[in-house]
Amino acid sequence: MLQLKRIFKNYVIGDMEQHVLKGVDINFRENEFVSILGPSGSGKTTLLNIIGGLDHYTTGDLIINGVSTQKYKSSDWDIYRNQSIGFVFQSYNLIPHQTVLANVELALTLAGVSKKERKNRAIAVLKKVGLENHLYKKPNQMSGGQMQRVAIARALINNPDILLADEPTGALDTETSIQVMELLKEIAKEKLVIMVTHNPELAEQYSTRIIKLLDGKIQYDTHPLVVSEESSTQIEQGKIKQVSMSFLTALSLSFNNLRTKKGRTILTAFAGSIGIIGIALILSLSSGTREYISSLEEETLAAYPITIDQQGIDLLATRDKNLNMLSSSNALEESHDLDKVYQNGYVANTLQLSSIKLSDNNLAQFKAYLESEEGEIIQDQTNAIQYGYNLDLQIYKSDTTDGVVKINPSPLLESSETMMNSPLSMMSNFSSNSIWTEMIDNQDILTSQYEVIAGKWPQSYNEVLVVVDENNEISDMALYALGLKDAKEFEEIKAMIDEEEEFDYSKYPQTNYTYEDFLGLEFSLLLNSDYYEKVGQEWVDRTTDESYLKELIHDKTIPLQVVGIIRPSEDAITTTITGTIAYSRELTQHVIDAINESEIVKEQKNNPKINVFTQKEFSTTNITTQEELMNQLSDEQKAVLSTLSEIEQANYLKAYSETLSASYDNNLQLLGAIDLNVPSSINLYLKDFNSRDEVTEAIAKYNENQMEEGNDANTIEYTDMVGVMTSSMTSIIDMITYLLIGFVSISLVVSSIMIGIITYISVLERTKEIGILRSIGASKRDISRVFNAETVIVGFTAGIIGIASTLLLNIPINSIIEKLSGAKDIASLPLNGAIVLIVISVVLTMIAGLIPSRIASKKDPVIALRSE
Repeated sequence: MLQLKRIFKNYVIGDMEQHVLKGVDINFRENEFVSILGPSGSGKTTLLNIIGGLDHYTTGDLIINGVSTQKYKSSDWDIYRNQSIGFVFQSYNLIPHQTVLANVELALTLAGVSKKERKNRAIAVLKKVGLENHLYKKPNQMSGGQMQRVAIARALINNPDILLADEPTGALDTETSIQVMELLKEIAKEKLVIMVTHNPELAEQYSTRIIKLLDGKIQYDTHPLVVSEESSTQIEQGKIKQVSMSFLTALSLSFNNLRTKKGRTILTAFAGSIGIIGIALILSLSSGTREYISSLEEETLAAYPITIDQQGIDLLATRDKNLNMLSSSNALEESHDLDKVYQNGYVANTLQLSSIKLSDNNLAQFKAYLESEEGEIIQDQTNAIQYGYNLDLQIYKSDTTDGVVKINPSPLLESSETMMNSPLSMMSNFSSNSIWTEMIDNQDILTSQYEVIAGKWPQSYNEVLVVVDENNEISDMALYALGLKDAKEFEEIKAMIDEEEEFDYSKYPQTNYTYEDFLGLEFSLLLNSDYYEKVGQEWVDRTTDESYLKELIHDKTIPLQVVGIIRPSEDAITTTITGTIAYSRELTQHVIDAINESEIVKEQKNNPKINVFTQKEFSTTNITTQEELMNQLSDEQKAVLSTLSEIEQANYLKAYSETLSASYDNNLQLLGAIDLNVPSSINLYLKDFNSRDEVTEAIAKYNENQMEEGNDANTIEYTDMVGVMTSSMTSIIDMITYLLIGFVSISLVVSSIMIGIITYISVLERTKEIGILRSIGASKRDISRVFNAETVIVGFTAGIIGIASTLLLNIPINSIIEKLSGAKDIASLPLNGAIVLIVISVVLTMIAGLIPSRIASKKDPVIALRSE
């Protein structure tokens, strides 16, 4: 039962207060058809809005089923309108962008009814009003009578206790008005129907009760209901079920609304996407550049491994020290006028730089660590670990017809000290090591970096490769050093340039070779220990005895054969082989093992105190005169000396003098005797750039453990050229990226403000819709949700347009970059970046729409319903 007790309603307009309702007392039955009559301004619609919970009384009380509404909150009124009230308006108040079915379902959606039940109940009530064949029409496709019946169906969908009709026939013709009134009369048999009308004839014909208002007071009531004082005072607060619009419903409402304004929506989304496009392009270039640098670093890691030599210096630490010194110096310098001569800090800085020292590395200990379980972390992060040894391979031309020609170490490259001071000094960078190079022990990396253009990859330890550059060229210096070009020609060119004569290029044309000229090419490798022949009990140096060397080359050498020619692959950024002739690790190990098994080396190792060359104990005194030197020679050595020329005798005595002052270690080094467990260098070829961090951390931990154990001498310093070259590159790219994003973000802010303005315009355009939603029970929060959903859709669309545009723009950008630099796919937007940008777009547009949505939620539903 519905009761109005002493209802007063006042409107304050400026300094004036208008009294619309003045102490209205009405009791309504649970089912009756009540018509409220009265002239305009008598308070009829105000009374109806107060009964419907759209407007609130100033004083008095509205009692619903014995429950006072004096303490009702906004949410309570929302639930009341949704569950107990059905509104029928003169102007229908249907949402134009929703179908008939969706308009009717809306109240059930707010009540949290399932989709299937909503549809079934909506179809049933539309069938009741005779519109079952118009479910999917839009309101503007229907007649006025049909739209009013849709409004009645919407009012009945929630099975309300009270149906409120405000001039339901005011916009209809007579025939349609009769249909609507008959429908309301039928509803009044089960529910309370309260109708406001200006038509007394319709009221008399269809109503069971007529109440007339005049100047805010009841003039008469044809069938009043008297309620006892006891029943009217039974006021208690009952429990009510909360209603709320789901975000999906809000999205649906907003999506349908935006569909009616496709052009504006797309333009708004595109404007909002401009900032997203800018940031996405920056991220594409930044990410692509990072990936390019990463691939470049990975390739570079193969050419520039982490190197650990017998003596090392931490280049990164040195660089940081220099930077710190520079910053400290700058900090100490004070700005001054240009009126005197001032001191700067050159001496202190220079002395600090000179204080940087080399440290000795215990490579034997570190090699043992690498091959232990503790060193597996480094093994797992490397493609190859290359151990270097102080071993010069003694290589000769196999053909001795024109005499003995030594290929490695090349006498040609070591012949003239004047090269260091001549225009040819640049050739000092060309050494034997740049001709003969050991390959890394990882065939997969080699295969990825090189292609075989003739022959095959080595299968045996004595098979070698010729390495040409990407243009199939070999340096003429290498050809001279390898004996493939006449060394006399080199001497002629050198002499010509030394004498500053004009060089005649036509006299020395460039030579080309077929692949067959190299394939099958043979060299002879001698052991360092082979140079020494045992005469009696002593070992005699035969390095200058050509006949002896010829005999060795023919009978006792390790034959080396070129079996293939390789060239860097087109997609290889860097390569690992720096020389012209590449040999395998197996050859190095074979030579070292053979030297260690030679007779002279065994004899020296078995007698560490006796010099095998003199058969005397290692001397601690120096030989200063030739007479003293001759006294040290044995009869056999003197006999050998007598057979030599003067120049050969001088060389022999010089070599013998060195043997006299030699030590045990020096002798082993001279003989090429090497302990495989004591490398002279270690190269760590890393898998990727992330592996670099793992390896450097492992080395740092190794050093830390050695220091904790008191073995400071076992700590190592390494050279990381890639780390030095690229350590700051990423931070520079990040800094540039952040700066660019910061500038472009201004456009995001501007577009967000614009979207906020457009959302506010949408609020103004949808004011009536706000009133309709509030009338069927939508809360202020629901209204905010509707407009937040609209901004979400716009933001999401802007994000999608931005990402799609970026992906399209990346195509010509990549094409241009590839033509200019040769780098492929530099502009590459990462998936996570695209997702984050879409989320940012949605969030920014939501923030931009918060104020408009709040304005929408605070709109007075009564005023909103009156808007057009």
